[in-house]
Amino acid sequence: MFYPTDTNAHGLPHDPFKAIVSPRPIGWIGTRAKDGSFNLAPYSFFNAICDVPKMVMFSSSGWKDTVRNIEETGVFTASFVSRDLIDPMNRSSAPLPHGESEFAAAGLTPVDGNLVEAPFVGEAYAALECRMTEMFRPKTLSGEPAENHVVIGQVVGIHIREEALRDGRFDMAKARPVGRLGYMDYADAGDVFELVRPKR
Repeated sequence: MFYPTDTNAHGLPHDPFKAIVSPRPIGWIGTRAKDGSFNLAPYSFFNAICDVPKMVMFSSSGWKDTVRNIEETGVFTASFVSRDLIDPMNRSSAPLPHGESEFAAAGLTPVDGNLVEAPFVGEAYAALECRMTEMFRPKTLSGEPAENHVVIGQVVGIHIREEALRDGRFDMAKARPVGRLGYMDYADAGDVFELVRPKR
């Protein structure tokens, strides 16, 4: 089948786009508002974009507390979502009123960053402390801004729990990172294999 995306005439019960671009890692973004309240929200439009310097991005569908807090403070954290944290991650996605902490609602421990004034998930195997470098709305082919707000941050600090390290490496088989698929589907990377790139 083929369909042009300007008409979305795919004839399917649900749009397949996000199922095709998957799995997508989940950025569990922690922020602190100017009034001191905590916010925690999962974003599946999230990824690393470069290694030198270390940078990540996420995209918010619409203007939300997370984006407002980062615009006000310039900092955020991204906590690692492992299989054992999938239920609290899901609970943290509830649309709570501004100022009500998703950490508390999900039964999670907020831990202050060492270098940024934003909380991360204490139960996470790893977390990134980030300073915003850019925030913008991407342009469409017509030149109009999309509804999403893209945030790019440079990673200035990394937390890793000791039990997630094995033989000097972050143990993906233990951590079992969760990825978002299409629809309401998720997957974890429990079946880990190594693949060496060809030399030529």
